[in-house]
Amino acid sequence: MTELGNRLKEARIAKGLSLDDLQSMTKIQKRYLTGIEEGNHASMPGNFYVRAFIKQYAEALSLNPDELFEAYKNEIPASYHEDLPQQLSRVKTQKTLPEGNSKIFDVIPKILIAIFIIGVASLVYYFIYNNVGSNAKEPINNGNDQVKMETNDKVDKAKEDEEEKEDTTQEEEEETSLVEVPKQEITVVESSGRDTTYALKNSNKFVVKLVSRGQSWVSIKNGKGKSFFEGTLIAGATENQTVDLSTESEAVIVVGRSVDTDIYVNDQKIEYAVAPTEAVRQDITIQFVPKTE
Repeated sequence: MTELGNRLKEARIAKGLSLDDLQSMTKIQKRYLTGIEEGNHASMPGNFYVRAFIKQYAEALSLNPDELFEAYKNEIPASYHEDLPQQLSRVKTQKTLPEGNSKIFDVIPKILIAIFIIGVASLVYYFIYNNVGSNAKEPINNGNDQVKMETNDKVDKAKEDEEEKEDTTQEEEEETSLVEVPKQEITVVESSGRDTTYALKNSNKFVVKLVSRGQSWVSIKNGKGKSFFEGTLIAGATENQTVDLSTESEAVIVVGRSVDTDIYVNDQKIEYAVAPTEAVRQDITIQFVPKTE
């Protein structure tokens, strides 16, 4: 067993966690966790995964992986990207299209142009036909001109009344829109060490989104301890997690690596009361006070 493996194992036991518990928290297979503790790196897919698994293991135990990498750099593979899976570098070359297919692709643009010209001609014909047809169908009998004028006057009056009604409605809507609607408010209620409590007010919804710009273990629970999410967010893969807590009165969020993790409430980013450089792990509580009508 290596010094690093012994330290991680002691930290796990100190927290009262079994390898099965750690497997559930990190989603890393138990045999790889055992390999980390025993220093058996050969059992893992490659150096990339060795470093990634050690980092997730450390964050799950609230240890600083950067400090571990520096302290035990002689025991950990130096290259972070050395052993990416070979499958990622295998690029299949595109098959050459048969000569017959290439000729078909040469004809397709001409067909599309012909379809476009026919469509434009059809629209022009439709427009001319409807305008000329409507003019040809106008009655020639001048004896009905007076009746038509009176009918047109009534129609115009009805249009004016309708427009006046619409203008009045629009003015009322504009006046209503001028009434200021209170924006949601997120304030710090209490902050001590790595624990911070916020209050969310002037909102009828409570949607929490965690976004990772690197790699961080996070968990989201309600005030009664019910878990909505627990796992590791990795940038470029599972980089964010969104949970709707509108029916809850409180959310408890644990961020294993705050320097790489942003917290959004209803799409509004909240600032850490404690600088991430001072507390890598942070425990955030958000109290939700729904807006009353």
